[in-house]
Order: sequence, then structure tokens, then C-alpha cells
Amino acid sequence: MSVDVIRARGLDGVAHGFLGRRGGVSEGLFASLDLGRRSQEVDDWIAENRRRVIAATLPGAALCTLYQVHSATAVVIDAAYEHDARPHADALVTDRPGLLLGILTADCAPVLFADPAAGVVGAAHAGWKGALGGVTDATLDAMERIGARRDRIVAAIGPCIARASYEVDDAFLATFAAADPANDRFFADGRAGHHQFDLEAYVAHRLAAAGVTRVEALGLDTYAQDDRFFSFRRATHRGEADYGRQISVIGLGG
Repeated sequence: MSVDVIRARGLDGVAHGFLGRRGGVSEGLFASLDLGRRSQEVDDWIAENRRRVIAATLPGAALCTLYQVHSATAVVIDAAYEHDARPHADALVTDRPGLLLGILTADCAPVLFADPAAGVVGAAHAGWKGALGGVTDATLDAMERIGARRDRIVAAIGPCIARASYEVDDAFLATFAAADPANDRFFADGRAGHHQFDLEAYVAHRLAAAGVTRVEALGLDTYAQDDRFFSFRRATHRGEADYGRQISVIGLGG
């Protein structure tokens, strides 16, 4: 099975892809394109899966990922680095050709950014904490520092957990309402004391509010598509011991 590369229309002409779980070599709960390194036992799987990601999106590039911590921190990358030297952050941007920026997710929202005219790209990991804290705003600021213009930036939101699959409690809603009472529009009524949160819509709202005029949301639910995507929440509901991570990537050609 070939690597499943999902592309956004708005990023046409820029090397990128939202990759699902198909087309790799990892096995069991992690079948088959898992990118989450956990132990020496799976390092060979991850190395081959990384090679396949690069070949499917930007051949010859150096894949740069992060030690993701659910923060609102964005870093500028100007050279490749070893996996063990990954920055602790949740977004990265570059203007250097040959670097493939990668974000790992398993329900959180991956967001890819590009200002093709400036030759600047970015990628962000927007879980609810990072999204609320402003990780997409930080990504835009970092892109502008190296020459991008906000009114030219295109952003695409990839596969993430959808509202129908994302049940949260009253305390969760209260956290968002405390930041902005208008945030209640991103929650639908659920069972008693619970609500359904629309992460994708919230991230799209934050991008638009920050001045991004071209935002594309792919509308793909990681929880609902077992054969296509990894999902932390689905694995938790099933009582599984662990879960895989898919990757979303963007880069500049030489």
C-alpha cells in the first residue's frame, strides 16, 4: 500500500502533505506509518517510515520535527538537526530550501502555512491547549520575522478530531469561556454536563482573527476513520496500551 498523502488545494505548488497511517512498515497498534518514536525496538520502523514520508513529499529533504509539549512556542529553523536535539516547541518555520517541517498528531490539529512569494513555510501542532494559548498566532509572528506577509499567508488545517467525536465536560468549556465568552459557539450540547467541541472550527477562527484570509479546513475526523488515521481518544476508549502518530509536513524545494 502506498503512502496516503492528503494535500490542500490552497497549498498547491508548495511541497506538503497531511499523511495518514497507511503506507508504512510499523506493525500492530502502530500499523503502518507511525512516526512516534518510543523505544529502540521501533527505531528501525520509524527510520523507514521517515524515509517514506520524505520520498512522498520532498525527496532529498531533511525532515525536522519537534519535541512537542502542547505549548504556544514557535521556532525558526535554518538548518537540519539530530532527532535528539529537537527543540521543545509546537511550531516551526523556515525560509531554507531542503528542510521538511513535520508535526506529529493523533487527534490534535496539524496546521500548515505558506507564503510562497516570500519563500516562507510553517507547521503547527494545535491541540486544545496550544490552540487556546495562541500557537497559530506565534507561528504567524515567526513567519513574519523572516519575511512573510500575513495578508499573503495561506493556512490549511489537516485531519483532527471532529466535533461529533470530541466530548468534553463543563470545566473544559469554562476554560474557553474564561478566555472569551464568545467561544461558547464552538461547543454543541451533549449529554448532561458535557459538550461537543469543534477544534477545527476554533483553530480556523483563530487564524482568521489573526488576519489570515485564506484558511482551508479539510474536515477529516481522525477518531472516526480507524483505517486511515491514528487517534489517541479512540485508542483510550478501546483500552489500548498505546497509539500511533501521523505526520503532516511542508517544505521548500531547492
